[in-house]
Amino acid sequence: MTNFDAKNPPKQELIDACVHCGFCLATCPSYRVIGKEMDSPRGRIYLMDAINKDEATIDTTTSQHFDSCLGCLACVTTCPSGVQYDQLIAATRPQIERNQPRSLADRSIRALIFNLFPYPNRLRILLPPLWLYQKSGLQQLVRNIGILKKFAPRLAAMEAILPSITSLAPQNNLPQVIPAQGEKRYRVGMILGCVQRLFFSPVNEATARVLTANGCEVVIPPTQGCCAALPAHQGQEAQAQALARQMIDSFIDKDLDAIIINAAGCGHTLKEYGHILADDPEYKQKAEEFASKVKDVQEFLAGIDLTAELHPLSSAELTLVYQDACHLLHGQKISLQPRQLLRKIPGVKLREPMDASLCCGSAGIYNMLQPETADELGRQKANNLINTGANAIASPNPGCSLQIKKHLELKGSDVTIFHPVELLDYSIQGKQI
Repeated sequence: MTNFDAKNPPKQELIDACVHCGFCLATCPSYRVIGKEMDSPRGRIYLMDAINKDEATIDTTTSQHFDSCLGCLACVTTCPSGVQYDQLIAATRPQIERNQPRSLADRSIRALIFNLFPYPNRLRILLPPLWLYQKSGLQQLVRNIGILKKFAPRLAAMEAILPSITSLAPQNNLPQVIPAQGEKRYRVGMILGCVQRLFFSPVNEATARVLTANGCEVVIPPTQGCCAALPAHQGQEAQAQALARQMIDSFIDKDLDAIIINAAGCGHTLKEYGHILADDPEYKQKAEEFASKVKDVQEFLAGIDLTAELHPLSSAELTLVYQDACHLLHGQKISLQPRQLLRKIPGVKLREPMDASLCCGSAGIYNMLQPETADELGRQKANNLINTGANAIASPNPGCSLQIKKHLELKGSDVTIFHPVELLDYSIQGKQI
């Protein structure tokens, strides 16, 4: 048991900004599911304050309340006092990792995640055995028996969101520079992502096509790696900083108007590089300059005049529902732009779900580390999306898409999920869905 150490503890002035009004409770997904004060933003701020004042310690009990936070940042949007809970939880998580020993099971699953997911080349090695696992029928057998869920619930949670492996061919064979179609209006960099480039490569390909169709020259540095979102959100400070430096070095001196990302969680972290590397004298300014150029693909496209002609996606009216990803909505304050873009497609009708701003339970790797809470949130999100009666779902984040797809399938729903940029790509090409 210990207190916060001297390295960047949660700032007391940020803690004191909370007036304990409780507005955050209704919008906090962990509080809505668990129902305990200490599993709410207000409760966690009480704990931070108590630890700062030596009235509590970092131990098994207090750390589990910080672990239960999804980091969705809905409380930041809701708070009438402007409490910067995002900065508070970002400062607290590295403290937990440094000062609270974890169980062997916890260390094992975290080691697996942090040594695998942020490294696309390591993930790529797993494609053949995963393809065999799915195609041989072993996956269905494992799920029918329920052996993983019984003996290793976190591995079961990981397996449950495994996307379908459709190809063993090299992923994202995109050239390093893709010329603009017609007049060149912008020169933009494009980030491929980790899970995105391997399991959602059609989204990256669609992103490149939509950008070039609208006058963008697209630059894709081959040395880019992980954006650092997964380790950053879980307090793996050194790993996050190393990955951020690598990303910055990959895009530096490329003379870019913008750096485009098509995954919401990644985009929020990329825009936070100035905070992640604030104590690095060599990279601090580079990080701030990099972050200032980062744009979500929908944010960027909504800010320029689209020059490519859009065509209907269906012979009849197509009803879509847009799923707000937390780190886009609450972290980057991007909500209207995706809807504006989708409404530009002829014949599209948008519907809004209940609790549109409530987290789906994915939250990076939360659905693997806290599967019970994540599953309840996933069930609620799937129900709300299905109840709109939409023909398709537009989801701007791979983690959200995997989580929602899992719960749609459990409910027997065949509603298809698309990334919004895929729908724009189909519309430009004149393809129907």
